[in-house]
Amino acid sequence: MSDTSSVNNAYLIRKTLTLLKENRPVVGFIMVLVLALALISPLRPMLIQDMVDGPMQQGDLNGLLKYTLWMIGLLVLESIFRYYFTYQSAWLGQAVVRQLRQKLFHHLSTLRLSYFDRTPVGTLTTRTISDIESIAEVFSQGLLTIWGDLLQLLILLAIMFYTDWRLTLIGLIVLPPLLWATWLFKEKVRTSYQEVRREVARLNTFVQEHLTGMGIIQVFNREKESLKTFESVNLELQQAHLRGVLYYSIFFPVVEILTAVSLGLVVSWGALQSVGAGVSPGVLIAFILYLNQFFRPIRLLADKFNSLQMGVVAAERVFKLMEVKEQEEDDGRKTPLSTEGSIEFRDVCFSYRPDIPVLKGISFALKPGKRLALVGSTGSGKTSVVNVLGRFYSHSSGSVVVDGVRIEDIPLTELRGRIGFILQDVFLFSGTIYENISLKDPAVSRDEIRSIARNAGIYRFLERLLGELEYEVRERGAALSTGQRQLIAFLRMMVLNPPLVVLDEATASVDSETEALLQNAMNSLLSNRSALVVAHRLSTIRDADEILVLEKGEIVERGTHTALLETDGVYSRLYHLQFESQLTNS
Repeated sequence: MSDTSSVNNAYLIRKTLTLLKENRPVVGFIMVLVLALALISPLRPMLIQDMVDGPMQQGDLNGLLKYTLWMIGLLVLESIFRYYFTYQSAWLGQAVVRQLRQKLFHHLSTLRLSYFDRTPVGTLTTRTISDIESIAEVFSQGLLTIWGDLLQLLILLAIMFYTDWRLTLIGLIVLPPLLWATWLFKEKVRTSYQEVRREVARLNTFVQEHLTGMGIIQVFNREKESLKTFESVNLELQQAHLRGVLYYSIFFPVVEILTAVSLGLVVSWGALQSVGAGVSPGVLIAFILYLNQFFRPIRLLADKFNSLQMGVVAAERVFKLMEVKEQEEDDGRKTPLSTEGSIEFRDVCFSYRPDIPVLKGISFALKPGKRLALVGSTGSGKTSVVNVLGRFYSHSSGSVVVDGVRIEDIPLTELRGRIGFILQDVFLFSGTIYENISLKDPAVSRDEIRSIARNAGIYRFLERLLGELEYEVRERGAALSTGQRQLIAFLRMMVLNPPLVVLDEATASVDSETEALLQNAMNSLLSNRSALVVAHRLSTIRDADEILVLEKGEIVERGTHTALLETDGVYSRLYHLQFESQLTNS
């Protein structure tokens, strides 16, 4: 391993240890247990040595009973310490995982939408769940147990040299090849773990993406192709795991052979020395136990180092994600004095990529209580206007003003609290209709929602559902139709009661009855409110106070529905094309 890699690992371990700050009392208790276990373990061979060379040779039964009771007491005490060490280490790992996962999820919720546009959801899921779970191993099976094992090895070495330095040197003859084998194993498995984590992320991304798009796969009969790709990704993960298994299957037999060689050398030397009265039977038996206690941690240390390494690899991924600085700057300190819901775009330019402009000098104004519509072909920039207004993406030049204040000067929570967004693709969370409307705000009561629904003329939609507001919508609202999801979105917005509403063709793709309910909901929602409407069906915006026609990121026409039809321009052409299409379909 290179010096740079070693320095990087040391840095990551130090950074991982900073996660322990909130649990210092538990860490202190665990370190006391580590010290106690390291001191207790060598006591049993020492007792056996004294028992063999003393009461056993002398035929002292009372002495044997006393030593036996001491042995039982040590075993009970060690078991108690081991229990608390195992439990507290696991508890510490899970406590750190909970705290870190909380911080990571909060961090992700503050990132710009552009980051999610280019980062697979499966990768972020792996970081938030699997990788953070691996960090728990750093504390339950990694650092703490490694420190305990190393301390135990040092104490054992000291006792062994004190007891008989010659037997100690004989027993440690195999240590150099064992340490080399351990280092090589650690390096190979570290690489294997990195491959496994990478393939797990790929598999998570594939599964998440294809399950979400299962409808498209089935519609176009691509099940076989999808399965073939999945088999390839799944096979890569299996092979990465098997490479790790191969290294384990070679390393452990090597350790067992070297341990047996060490024991054989000690027994042979001890037996020869016993003939000359150089080594007592108790010392020889104690050394056999010492060597077992010595080599067992070394054998496990490699595995624990790899658990530590796997945690370090996971920590590197998580910390790298935590260090992503793609938050929308929230330096705003001004709160608009009015709540009229006015908007003004002043020569606004915007692009998702620096070399491809999407909005080119857009300027318009939406006065309080008025309705302004955006129309245009796909890719003309309509949705980009909405994204810039909500500061989901930052514009490159110009200024956007809401209620007389630049949006950069308004705190994000204040800005988005003033604007209600209803998009064509309504997203619902798993849970009840009440939870999706209130978004789990305890201040919003069920009676308030019912009252709003009645006043808007859409309460019968709720009455038809089994359980009404307690109806379970399932993941992404799978149990509801498109129109029902849009009605829930309208109710959600009426409960929020913002002064400004942005509608992205919220009445598209529904049946006539649902469209009538949606029209009632829209009239109720837009009453005495400013509205910015992104329209795909031009028949829905005839009553707009002003219509802006966008083409390639620029406003090419503006005016009322009647005035734009009279100009016989882009709007007139789009309108007549849609009208003829409707006649053809009918």
